[in-house]
Amino acid sequence: MQVKVRRIILVDETPLRADAQLNKERILAAAEEVFLERGAGASLDEVAKRAGVGIGTLYRRFPTREALLAATYSARFLSFAETSRSRAADLDPLDALRTYLEELVQYSNLYRGFAASLGTVLQIGTAGCLATTGEGARLLARAQNAGAVRPDISFNDLICVAVAISLATEHDSSPHAHIAHLVGVFMNGIAAVS
Repeated sequence: MQVKVRRIILVDETPLRADAQLNKERILAAAEEVFLERGAGASLDEVAKRAGVGIGTLYRRFPTREALLAATYSARFLSFAETSRSRAADLDPLDALRTYLEELVQYSNLYRGFAASLGTVLQIGTAGCLATTGEGARLLARAQNAGAVRPDISFNDLICVAVAISLATEHDSSPHAHIAHLVGVFMNGIAAVS
């Protein structure tokens, strides 16, 4: 089964001049701080100000909020995808997909309000977004090929559910049990009936 994933490449990864690279690093460090403090909807003017660059410099490098979010999350998403891939071989296909979805939701709750942008962010062509999307599509195809998940389920369905669960649990003080419960309800719903 071939899974199609739509990608939007907004972040140019061509080598930068030293000053442009420094500005990019400042913007990403400032965005990390601001998003952790104020959430994903924080003012991009505040990010630029904290980075010590003009708002035009920020927008030249990151033309949308989602592009900036994807860039700040890229290393996390790379690590997430690598961990999932290394663990998946030891799990049956349905458990591997369940674990992926639970952890994706947990990652989505790092910045308050990030979940609402998750679907768009994952379509941006950072290495981490591509790795996370590729891993999720691979796990879904593996579960479908094993007959554990219905064939009409798409990767986009998984993302819709991840967004919904993230939004539902974003304000929980200890969301892990609630996330596991909601993912379990979803997984029961998509399991192939024998």
